[in-house]
Amino acid sequence: MTTTLVYGLAVAGRAVANELVLRGEKVVLADDQQSDGHSEFARSMNSEIVFKPSAADLRAILGKVDRVSPAPGIAESHKLFEASRKLGKPMVSEIEIAYQYEQISSSPRPMVAVTGTDGKTTTTLMATAMLNCAGHKALAVGNTETPLIAALRTDANAFAVECSSFRLALTQSFRAKASVWLNIAPDHLDWHASFDAYQTAKAKIWAHVSATDVAVVPVHDDVITKFAQNSGAKVVSFGQNAGDYHASNGVLTCPSGEIMHSSEMARGLPHDVTNALAAAAIAIESGLANCSQVAQALRSFVNAPHRIEFVAEHGGVRWFNDSKATSPHASSVALRSFESIVLIAGGKNKDLDLSAMASHAENVKAVVAIGQAAQEIKSAFAGTREVQVANSMNEAVNCADQFAASGDVVLLSPGCTSYDWYKNYGERGLDFKSKVHELIKSKQNKK
Repeated sequence: MTTTLVYGLAVAGRAVANELVLRGEKVVLADDQQSDGHSEFARSMNSEIVFKPSAADLRAILGKVDRVSPAPGIAESHKLFEASRKLGKPMVSEIEIAYQYEQISSSPRPMVAVTGTDGKTTTTLMATAMLNCAGHKALAVGNTETPLIAALRTDANAFAVECSSFRLALTQSFRAKASVWLNIAPDHLDWHASFDAYQTAKAKIWAHVSATDVAVVPVHDDVITKFAQNSGAKVVSFGQNAGDYHASNGVLTCPSGEIMHSSEMARGLPHDVTNALAAAAIAIESGLANCSQVAQALRSFVNAPHRIEFVAEHGGVRWFNDSKATSPHASSVALRSFESIVLIAGGKNKDLDLSAMASHAENVKAVVAIGQAAQEIKSAFAGTREVQVANSMNEAVNCADQFAASGDVVLLSPGCTSYDWYKNYGERGLDFKSKVHELIKSKQNKK
């Protein structure tokens, strides 16, 4: 009987432990945070649990197991990685274990996959919508609310897998019929040992592909394209104005013909079009959907919240919530989407160069800096735009309102994580929206 150490008991870790036990395997559980909830979960699994193990404890635990499955939040710098390597214990991610189980089933279900620094979730959800319009019962899984391993027992007959670098780094056989690597920029340097390690993890999306699989690449990215060409898969490109999948005079086009005009999309900002082309490529190239089914999905597709999400308009000022933008590269997408922006940015930096955000200062009217990285944001825009530091979201919203005039956009696009003031980016986005609505209501009451 295989025994697995599952380290980290949030959503993915619990899903892994649960599936392993259901399949008759044994698990040992560990977490760096002690909680009654974790203890209760261990009891329900009839499993041993260790909290905050010392180096000696960890060696003892590893001596009793055959493999290790770290939760996505366990960084490469964590002592677990070095200890596992020293003792020769294989480390496998959630999607790898799920993929192995799926492949030994009587009828493995098709998968498409998405990775990249930014746009993964949107592209994954778009691809899922396309597959569903094609008559499949598809689920968006992986680095979403539903781990792939938690979806194995559903009646889904296809999966669109969002692949974070954390999950890809520890894969051994995972592959998809068609997969896209959207983009690459420095990110998660608080998790990976280096940018090279981050890039290498991303590249594992094509480490095990066959000649019949399709690797979809951004047309102008030579680095990603080289990884794809070296994989042995069929290479297909996408891009705003060029590539096998592109938009010509606003018309989304693929090798088999026109898909639709971008004006027919539920929302057609430049990055929406690019994400749609990438999603269309994996849906069509996998053979799971056709052009008309892709168009049907895009006409009604509504993105997940906190991604350049419209909040409200008052006095000619539009407010947008882009709390999901937790890196400068992600924020740059939003900063290119509007012409006159009052930017709210900051939070907890992931050891990234925030000065990159100022490279789009031509669209920025003023900046409100928040969180632990407020001074870094202030420095990034120093000498180019006026910057005001705010000590709470309420203060930030009111400060942005003072800067904004009719025709402007107030944009929360932090370029940083939320873990200084909030539990996650969703909580940050909800607080921002709440404060915006409170501000507008107070203004209306004064009339």
